[in-house]
Amino acid sequence: MTEQQLPSWADPSVSPTELDPQGLSRRGLLRSAGLFGAAFALGGAALPAAAAEQRLGGDDPRLAYLVGDHHVHSVYSHDAKYTFSQQARAAAKYGLDWMVFNEHSNFGHANYGAKLEHAEIVKARAENPRQLIFQGLEWYIPAAEHCTIFAAPGPHETDLLTQFELAYDGKLLGYTEGAAGATDTARNEAHAVKAIKWLAEQRRSGYVDDVLVIANHPLRLGIDSPHEMRNWRDAAPEIMIGMEGAPGAQGAALPGWRGATSIRGEYENKPSAQSWAGYPAEAYVTYGGFDWATATVGGLWDSMLAEGSLYSITTNSDNHRTVFDTWKNGDWPAGQNFDNTGKLPDPVNTDTPQPGSDFWPGEFSRTHVGVTRYGYRAVMAGLRAGRVWLDHGHLLDGLDVRLKRDCDAGRGVTLGGRLRVRKGEKISLYVTVTTASRPNPQEILPELAHVDVIRGAVHGPVTDRDSWRAPDTKVVQTRDVSGRKGTYTLRLPLTAGDESFYVRLRGSDGNRHGAGYLGASIDPNGPIPHTPGDGDPWADTWFYSNPIFVDVAGA
Repeated sequence: MTEQQLPSWADPSVSPTELDPQGLSRRGLLRSAGLFGAAFALGGAALPAAAAEQRLGGDDPRLAYLVGDHHVHSVYSHDAKYTFSQQARAAAKYGLDWMVFNEHSNFGHANYGAKLEHAEIVKARAENPRQLIFQGLEWYIPAAEHCTIFAAPGPHETDLLTQFELAYDGKLLGYTEGAAGATDTARNEAHAVKAIKWLAEQRRSGYVDDVLVIANHPLRLGIDSPHEMRNWRDAAPEIMIGMEGAPGAQGAALPGWRGATSIRGEYENKPSAQSWAGYPAEAYVTYGGFDWATATVGGLWDSMLAEGSLYSITTNSDNHRTVFDTWKNGDWPAGQNFDNTGKLPDPVNTDTPQPGSDFWPGEFSRTHVGVTRYGYRAVMAGLRAGRVWLDHGHLLDGLDVRLKRDCDAGRGVTLGGRLRVRKGEKISLYVTVTTASRPNPQEILPELAHVDVIRGAVHGPVTDRDSWRAPDTKVVQTRDVSGRKGTYTLRLPLTAGDESFYVRLRGSDGNRHGAGYLGASIDPNGPIPHTPGDGDPWADTWFYSNPIFVDVAGA
């Protein structure tokens, strides 16, 4: 594979006059992290050793944040539309550093399409070494929804995916909703766990350098039960790292576009016979564009974090068909179909807007991953470590979060990390915000209105693996930041009590909020559902961060 090149904003040979405001902002953030130029190409300070977690405090490296999307489809998915090149060009236009083509499983994909797409990816990596392009698969989980699976570039990245697809994909095996074998729940759930363990073994054996798994749109159908999500995580937490906190298809409810019942994310379903019965009816819609599992303070995501284990969130485009786009699928030549080609005909431009729910990769939804150098393995390492925050609508240019003991002078720990402290010790959360430097693709200059601190106690593994409540988690601080511009740092004081805990962040443009699903005493100003058919995503944008854990000595 061609040697990776730095993105333009990180390359000293690229003049500042050649960068747009976003690029200039990112260059400034990179310089402040001490990772500009060669330092970013070669890698900054090493990550702390595991043994350091046993000492009080912590000192994580300074990070640069790479913007990406792990859920993109092309003509190599049976239900998508765009060529590989169209998607890659769009991602570059909207400032993505990395992206994953996770095509739907299908016999045509396994037998033909995966290899054809791999050839395009290898060519694209050589022609544009500034862009990190992963090959992936959207796995139909036996007895459940979908997952993104992707591997580090290497000689077996495609073989890994096709072997996995044929042996473990629920759709190909008939182990999914509506299929004849779907009723054998115990067998199907066990097969999903076996699949994740198989992937982990391929990483341990060195067959691939790295592989990651992320659950997609978990509450869209309500068929990902809490115990299944915990079983996947526990099968191999080093590769099953989390879930989509916010789904793609964020343009689904643009007023007047798809219909009076449309919801952001295409979360327009009702419980089925295979949905987990413990989810309330309110779980089947999005809140500020985010999945109920993530958006509910004290809900399912918090219940997993309260066990003391990291479970990351992401966001993405899930791009199949872009809103207001004028392209349509091409016609099949005689005798050809997806099963015998693995690839749809190239699309044709009609000059007339076509049906769609999605935005281009990077146009609206962005996952930011903290790294110390530029490259494929650095992105995967950052995702695994949980150094992740998300935004919609390009709400922020940058976010850096550090948690420190007040008596320490170091950098502290950041997202996904663990800070070890004494009972009763004073600690501070430092949140450095870089506001949006230019209008977003909708020609709106986003403005952050508030930053919320969410805190929850850590109690260890649950007895009831279908629990979705974290009763000790709530919003503990809100800072009004309306009107603040540029880069600024908030200091948010905290105190370590008798038990270990975690903190996470959230904020929005302040346009739409109300009492959270579990009540105003837990979340007084959280995201709320929009009226069906009237969910303009650009008018209701949020950011979320992964947690930082605080381990209290003796707790």
